[in-house]
Amino acid sequence: MSNPRNALGRGIGALLPNRGADPAPIAPQAPAASRSAAASPATEGPPTEGRTELPIALIDPNPDQPRRVFEAEGLQKLVDSVRIHGVLQPVVVRRAGDRYELVVGERRWRASKQAGLESLPAVILEIDPRDRLEVALVENVQRRDLNPIELAVAFRALSDTGATQEEIGERVGMDRSTISNHLRLLELPKPMQGDVESGRLSLGHAKALLTVQSPERRRQLRDRIVEDQLSVRAAEEWARPKPKPEGTAEARNRPDPHLQSVSDALRQRLQTRVRIKGDGERGRIEIEYFGAEDFDRLTEALLGS
Repeated sequence: MSNPRNALGRGIGALLPNRGADPAPIAPQAPAASRSAAASPATEGPPTEGRTELPIALIDPNPDQPRRVFEAEGLQKLVDSVRIHGVLQPVVVRRAGDRYELVVGERRWRASKQAGLESLPAVILEIDPRDRLEVALVENVQRRDLNPIELAVAFRALSDTGATQEEIGERVGMDRSTISNHLRLLELPKPMQGDVESGRLSLGHAKALLTVQSPERRRQLRDRIVEDQLSVRAAEEWARPKPKPEGTAEARNRPDPHLQSVSDALRQRLQTRVRIKGDGERGRIEIEYFGAEDFDRLTEALLGS
């Protein structure tokens, strides 16, 4: 790549030629029907670098495009705008043999195709294939165009090239903890990742789900968030581990509070040691006596004679 890699972190603007000067305005395009008589750029030989007009048929999508969700309603609004005003901002492409490959601007490219345009303004840059993802990612991050899962997938792809989380953060202008939190989203099951992409689950809800280890409890929490519209704080409370029951012999043999109070009352009434063994449904009451006189005293108290 002809430009330094550290320029990538500043976005596509850092890669454009003459970036210190204001770019020349690009005239709005008329719809394809009114431009049918215009000369095709392909007849003059394919341009190699710089700002130009390219036939849409010669442009292929970016295989490393981090954006995976193109919301239909928003795209249709862009199609309507392109039909009226043309494409006001050029896409960015790189040469790929005798064709061109998108680096930035897939929504504009898709909208132009749907609007029936034959060509669109483009800036051709000499970008190494290894840098396609990084350039597209930085541009989308700066535009806030990516959902959390799209960011996570892109961060993982950069990580697979050997970049550390710190390096990824430096390139896209985020701190390391943000990169780490996004990467953890990929630990969620695919359906829940889809919930995050569609907006049914927020990033905060997803982080709460990640704290739940049991797949069944995680699914239950997801359903409650979606169906009951739980807040992030409520989801975090629900996800917090519940205290485990005590498993010691002492805990298992600890008397019922009600039975203990009855035992205490009998001891005070009979003035001797009383034990209740069992539970509220089944057991026995033990009353101790010490000698014949004590036995007679207790039986008189119990029988009322």
